[in-house]
Amino acid sequence: MRERRIRRVRTAAVALLATSALLSGCGVLPGGSGGSTGPLVVMTWAPVDTKSTNMPGMLAMAQAFEKYTNEQGGLNGRKLKVLTCNERHDAVAVTDCAQQAAKAGAVAVVGSYSEEGGSFTTALESNGIPYIGGYGITADEFQSLLSYPVNGGLPALLAGSGRQLADLCKKVNLVRPDTITGDQFPIFLDQGLKSGGRPPARDLLTADDANDYTDIATAAVGNNKPSTCVSAVLGDRTSTFFDSLRRVGEEQPKVRLSSVLGSVQQSVVDSTGGAGSPLENAYVTGWYPPASDAKWAEMKSVVKKYAFGDDRIDVADPGVQTTWVAYTVFAKVVRAMDEKVSVNADNLHRAMDTTTHLSTGGLTPDLGWTQADLLGIPSHSRMVNSKVTYQVVRDGRLVLARPGFVDLTKTLRQNSSAQN
Repeated sequence: MRERRIRRVRTAAVALLATSALLSGCGVLPGGSGGSTGPLVVMTWAPVDTKSTNMPGMLAMAQAFEKYTNEQGGLNGRKLKVLTCNERHDAVAVTDCAQQAAKAGAVAVVGSYSEEGGSFTTALESNGIPYIGGYGITADEFQSLLSYPVNGGLPALLAGSGRQLADLCKKVNLVRPDTITGDQFPIFLDQGLKSGGRPPARDLLTADDANDYTDIATAAVGNNKPSTCVSAVLGDRTSTFFDSLRRVGEEQPKVRLSSVLGSVQQSVVDSTGGAGSPLENAYVTGWYPPASDAKWAEMKSVVKKYAFGDDRIDVADPGVQTTWVAYTVFAKVVRAMDEKVSVNADNLHRAMDTTTHLSTGGLTPDLGWTQADLLGIPSHSRMVNSKVTYQVVRDGRLVLARPGFVDLTKTLRQNSSAQN
């Protein structure tokens, strides 16, 4: 079943690349109708109120950025208008979101999350709408010529996690959802482990919407040796898994725990006991510096002023952080455009294609999407940032396990070569 799923993902990717090449080869991209007067329209979408992973904070962050930008005078003299859409983890719903964006004359979709990459990239390409700073959970986001990723997505997170765990564990048990998206997880985690001289992880599949994970937690703990690492990547249900893990046996599990940001963040550590959490000393891989880093000060001040009391926003949530970074990129590119040039989808696409050395204030490495900025990873040809941070839970707080960013470009190139 896993092999059939992977073949389906690869087939969809080939079809998508062919469509992108056709659009580019003709020299024609359908244009957005942004115009030079009236508000500058963008959209952010994310799943809300579903049985799987939900990202309401991304929508709330986009709305806060709208208020913040407009109080500063807008972008190039135009007010920013942010449309939000619940994509519901549904291919039809996210396609409808894209059509709503096109009908409203949106110049971009910014800082969004969807696991239906094949559907939304096709819909956006048919309307010529750039996709700026997606979450990076699908391969399609790193293949579409209209996609401008700001992080290394799941490939960088999981390859980085594998590389981090290779220095800590003799073997790794991976607990992940039994889904098409989840089928990517062991591919990249194993490549990180391999680069550190370790064998592939034991792949433990489970439902991503379960209310109890006792059986899978028991299997993951196994003989409960400290030389074993348990890596759980279950999105919103990761905290439920760790609750089940804590109930396995009478003693605190001796296995080392790990995950990636998005499945584990500060709120999860807090909700599972803080310094007494089973996540104490757990290793976590992220795209950005910890939320405690001073580089997030501007985002925090915006949330405090424009979204005070909005409990959808957790400043430590990598979805919220990605939306902030994506809108920061969008605003900087628009402000750098020639004021004589209308800001519409076509012209924004061209401006993004010529952007390089764009600073995000240290939240990421400098970003750019010119040919010189692309990292040359064949199966993820649009990737421009493969760097991650290594974090650890100490005294109930997520802190850096080592300073700065870790570059996964070499590892991911090896991964691509192994798949092709």
